[in-house]
Amino acid sequence: MTERIAERTRRYLPGTTGRRMAAGVGLALLLVAVFYYPVGMLLTHEIDDDPAFRPSAAELPQNGSRAVAMATALIDREINQHRWVANDPFFLPPAALDNMPNFQQGIISALARFAFELTDQIGRTRGSSQTDSDLQEAAGQLQYSGKIWVFDLSTSLAPTTTSEARYRKARTSLQRYNERLAAGSAVFERRSDNLLATLDRIALDLGSSSASIDDHIAERSGLFIDTRGDDLFYSVKGQTYAYYLLLRELGADYGNVIAERDLSNAYAQMLDSMRDAAVLDPWVVVNGRPDGQFMPSHLAAQGFYLLRARTRLREITNILLK
Repeated sequence: MTERIAERTRRYLPGTTGRRMAAGVGLALLLVAVFYYPVGMLLTHEIDDDPAFRPSAAELPQNGSRAVAMATALIDREINQHRWVANDPFFLPPAALDNMPNFQQGIISALARFAFELTDQIGRTRGSSQTDSDLQEAAGQLQYSGKIWVFDLSTSLAPTTTSEARYRKARTSLQRYNERLAAGSAVFERRSDNLLATLDRIALDLGSSSASIDDHIAERSGLFIDTRGDDLFYSVKGQTYAYYLLLRELGADYGNVIAERDLSNAYAQMLDSMRDAAVLDPWVVVNGRPDGQFMPSHLAAQGFYLLRARTRLREITNILLK
């Protein structure tokens, strides 16, 4: 009887209970580390660089702009279909992803540039006319940081507008503009000087990206572990991919100009170079020395195709200048 009482006492001692609770918490944390984050990351991760991607029929109203429809389709795909992950807080598995958020933000950066060109050049009659309010709204929303969650403690303790909400507003504004364009109540100037200005700005943007690649290679190539190389690679990949799709559809919007200036072959070659840069997909991004024997330099390869596309863009703009 005495031994039985002693055994029950030991079983319910606070120290014993505390150790069991600690062991249970430790096991739960182990299960989270082993399953929650890896499985969640695996289910979410998506680098969608399909070069054949096209807007749905619902995205493209008759007599609307194909390039604008592509912009709305890309926003819908990355925000509503694949899930925006760049602003996920630490307690959600996608927060541990690296390549996908950089790829998505690269896409948005290209869309932001295109929306600005729509506002400043294509969507208005000459430089003295009023800017389109929908295009202005879209351009402003797409400039918003992609890393803002429900709370942004760096600015306020109050809830704020998330990145996804901003980009959805931009999509709505672009859709509204395209519907008005199809109805004949909006402007989409299909003049050669507008195409020239847009291609020129895109070429400048690609030049800036190639400079970033050059600086990174100069500073960090040859390192066994370069944790920033893949960030840059996928950011540029997303940007180039979006530009490839936008330029492909812009070529259809400006089909008459391209045909009149005998630019069909040059434009197709430019798109081929953009596509080559956009679909590069190494299993692991390696930033080896450009003249290395054993370790490739994926950034150097990306930079090569980027500069080739930029050169061909410049060839087209030089012809449009004449």
